[in-house]
Amino acid sequence: MPCWYYDKKDLRNTPSIQDGLDYETERRYRKEGARFIVSAGSQMGLGHNTVATGVVYFHRFYMFHSFQTFPRYVTACCCLFLAGKVEETPKKCKDIIKTAKGMLSDQKMLSFGDDPKEEVMTLERILLQTIKFDLQVEHPYTFLVKYAKCLKGDSSKLQKMVQMAWNFVNDSLSTTVSLQWEPEIIAVALIYLASKLSKFTVVDWIGKQATHLKWWDMFVSDVTMEILEDICHQVLDLYQQPNNENAPESPPQLPPSKASPPMKRANISSPAHTKQSPSVNTASLQKQPSEPETIPKVVSSSDKSYSEQYNNYQSSGHNNSLYSHPPSTYNASGPQIYYQTTMPPNYYQQPASQGRNNYYP
Repeated sequence: MPCWYYDKKDLRNTPSIQDGLDYETERRYRKEGARFIVSAGSQMGLGHNTVATGVVYFHRFYMFHSFQTFPRYVTACCCLFLAGKVEETPKKCKDIIKTAKGMLSDQKMLSFGDDPKEEVMTLERILLQTIKFDLQVEHPYTFLVKYAKCLKGDSSKLQKMVQMAWNFVNDSLSTTVSLQWEPEIIAVALIYLASKLSKFTVVDWIGKQATHLKWWDMFVSDVTMEILEDICHQVLDLYQQPNNENAPESPPQLPPSKASPPMKRANISSPAHTKQSPSVNTASLQKQPSEPETIPKVVSSSDKSYSEQYNNYQSSGHNNSLYSHPPSTYNASGPQIYYQTTMPPNYYQQPASQGRNNYYP
């Protein structure tokens, strides 16, 4: 199977950047496309796995193609259309386009051409070739729940911490962390971030062994604090107040040229990259906890930055008790908390046999 993880130097040398876009503009386009997928999926009643899969397809697609060649909102609709089929929650193409028309301006709808359905359906073939028919995508949600079940502590504080981590996973879709690290590592990083900000110190967990210095050592090995904090700060950067004074408006999405249909515009080639990731421990969890021992407190060199960015997180629309946010508004420029942000009560405590789909059909 293809490797879908890239170094940061690869993210600064994408087809879009080679095509003349600057790095910050490409980041903004990715964010706008991801939030469009999330908002459209929410309006159509799609679950978090379907929406997250669509966003991952979107990010992977633009590692091979330029935003200058393929308009982001057409691609976003195509990714959501394909993700619905893969995750067995299919939606008709015409319904996705109808939802897009209600969310986008007439100017942005120009990018869909005279026959939006045909444009999306044709692009689907390019998308499948681009992602090399590698359709199954794992997300941090699964691992977040699995890891949280192993943590011990005050149940209300633990629930609050897990809910915050769940929200961070939602928000991470607007970043490129899914192109940099495996979902297991992202889940560990965002639980770490949530525990730090909610002041919940993990001192005991199921399966604890003398060789485990931190709770995540039983799941991933060789992961450094630099990796975890890099992921944390990429997510926290979303809550920084944007400076809109000098930010250019998104350029108009021009209609596709009849002389250059999507299949002709596609030039699928694999970007070179050599990504080395920490090892992920897939062994089954230990059921018997060992004697509790105190974990050394990790002192971050970025504590002040965490505090400042957490204030932005709290002021960006999160409710301090539920960490929820109404998903009814679509705003491509500001931080959002997206779909299904509030986990069901005691969600992470449910037996694995009950499964997530009992909550989110």
